[in-house]
Amino acid sequence: MNESAFFHDMTLDYLRPAEPDKNRKVDIRFRCRRAEASEIILVWKGERHPMTCLETSGEFDYYDASVNVGEEPASYFFEIEGMDGSFFYYDKRGAVTNIMESMNFRIYPGLSTPKWAKGAVIYQIFVERFCNGDKDNDVVTGEYSYYGRNVVKVDEWDRYPDPQYDFGEFYGGDLQGVMDKLDYLKDLGIDAIYFNPLFVSPSCHKYDTQDYDHIDPHFGKIVEDGGRALDKDEHDNTKATKYIKRVTDLRNLKASDDLFAKLVSEAHKRGIKIILDGVFNHCGSFNKWMDRERIYENNKDYEPGAFISKDSTYHDFFAFHGDSWPYNTQYDGWWGYDTLPKLNYEGSKKLEEYILSIGRKWVSPPFNADGWRLDVAADLGHSQEYNHYFWKRFREEVKKANPDAIILAEQYGPAADWLRGDEWDTVMNYDAFMEPVTWFLTGMDKHSDEFKPTRIGNAREFFDTMLYIGGENFTMPSLYTAMNELSNHDHSRFLTRTSQKVGRSSTLMASSANTGISKPVMREAVMIQMTWPGAPTIYYGDEVGLCGFTDPDNRRTYPWGKEDLEMLEYHKKLIKIHKKYKEFTEGSIRELYADFNFIAYGRFNRTAASIVIINNNEYEVTKEIQVMPVGIPKDAILTRLMLTDGMGFIDAKNEMRVKDGILTVSVSRKSGLILRYDSMAPTTSDGFWADNFISFE
Repeated sequence: MNESAFFHDMTLDYLRPAEPDKNRKVDIRFRCRRAEASEIILVWKGERHPMTCLETSGEFDYYDASVNVGEEPASYFFEIEGMDGSFFYYDKRGAVTNIMESMNFRIYPGLSTPKWAKGAVIYQIFVERFCNGDKDNDVVTGEYSYYGRNVVKVDEWDRYPDPQYDFGEFYGGDLQGVMDKLDYLKDLGIDAIYFNPLFVSPSCHKYDTQDYDHIDPHFGKIVEDGGRALDKDEHDNTKATKYIKRVTDLRNLKASDDLFAKLVSEAHKRGIKIILDGVFNHCGSFNKWMDRERIYENNKDYEPGAFISKDSTYHDFFAFHGDSWPYNTQYDGWWGYDTLPKLNYEGSKKLEEYILSIGRKWVSPPFNADGWRLDVAADLGHSQEYNHYFWKRFREEVKKANPDAIILAEQYGPAADWLRGDEWDTVMNYDAFMEPVTWFLTGMDKHSDEFKPTRIGNAREFFDTMLYIGGENFTMPSLYTAMNELSNHDHSRFLTRTSQKVGRSSTLMASSANTGISKPVMREAVMIQMTWPGAPTIYYGDEVGLCGFTDPDNRRTYPWGKEDLEMLEYHKKLIKIHKKYKEFTEGSIRELYADFNFIAYGRFNRTAASIVIINNNEYEVTKEIQVMPVGIPKDAILTRLMLTDGMGFIDAKNEMRVKDGILTVSVSRKSGLILRYDSMAPTTSDGFWADNFISFE
């Protein structure tokens, strides 16, 4: 039997419906080479169901069986017996001779991820460094003290972040700046914005939340100002009356919330969704529930914080030690940091309900955000039992408020336990996208802390990592909404990784992140990003060639007026390709060729197939690629959609021919190529005369 003809996945062509409700009948389909199988068995929950050949098309037979999914998770695989006496199993690995339970196909009845998020192009914005649209809300130097130093207003937009005190530096980016650039983002082609945290917080990154109920006025609107900043040698925040006025005055908070609602509305008018960052594992020492900095201590609009009073209504929100009130400094901090108090969910039902209300609030009118990204989500709570309990409740409450909201989590390592349909929708795809792409193309880890030459170009490692880690973590609904990033706020910029330079801005000059880079390799990475299953996510500035080591250097300002316009145009064209051809957002994927520094894979459905070819070698190569596994006929014409190499890129259409099922292709150094076959496309005149000869003899 021709094993390369075998195929099944959980897309709509092979599982119908692809996201079945509980107790729903599903039709499961398996493909094999025409007239080669004597029997195909669907092994469903351990029960064997013979399949029936209901369709023959081209070179393939299609076998079908129907089962009821019931209410509990179900796993399945296939047994294939050939006319020649051969026997195979088939699971997520393909044709195999042994069963591996973790690689069985799995259905979680009732699991459904938002349709808009499947293949959505997401744009991540670190607001403080994107665009300054309102200078009246800028943090002023000395406005308050943070980590023992007074905060600083940076007047030079292009200045590199200070590796020692970036979190206390402010360039002035805000929501008005984002609003001013919505048309730019629409023209780029994005479908959603993922914002790093927006809620009141003293840091530029805002992962130490001060007030979950309101947007930070430094990002929003300051309509009531006043008070004083701290003197140079003054660090007592009870005297930082300008900061206290700005972030506690309810008029500023309401105006900022209203501005956010307006931004969401304007984004929605342009077809752009909004995803918020929820930091619910811990808060910050400035938080109004704790109030270690005594920002709220004498404000009649706020209850006393737990640091201030043992009788605080928020006492049980934290795990305190000792009995030294007022101003008890002994409490649990995340990873031991007292500036990041860990929230004590098991000790407070009120805290649980409060955070659930926050989850509902921001995806409901008048704000209408379209989902949450959950920071360090696997760490929430003090036990795995509670963690899963909470996220089940969180999903239930958020989906009640907005059924179309996405819930995606930050998670390094196995995620399958949370992706069963009743907790998270999906995750930031580090393990089955960012890591393998980075190793294959650059030999670098995602922080630029390590360079391993032996991992560059290891195509087998690339495909196997995608297959095994992706297969064990994801079902189709989660995979096709997974956040596929090349860079983000926690890791070095991908373009800097292409220099294969180990270091950070604290050990190397920040400017060295810009040197030795390879734009052709960056373009290869973007081609993979825009053609791999999932939601390609662009970290602001990547599309215009922004560089940077790991944080804080990756949080440089967007280079308005100094963009790499060629890189921007390349992103625009690939985004259009990604969105125009449905195989990239909904179709199946199949490995076609793996060699040193060379990969080829297909994205396909029943009517079309695209082949993606990446040559990361320093020299031209010629390969013969079998195209039958993605459904391309033995003799076919493929249209070139995009070519990138060391010289630049070309999206002018060109044609290549498949002969006897083989695509023979020569690709230059550091290049990427997308070719497409469309079974519904009309035959061109050139194609007609190439296959039809008329003799007048």
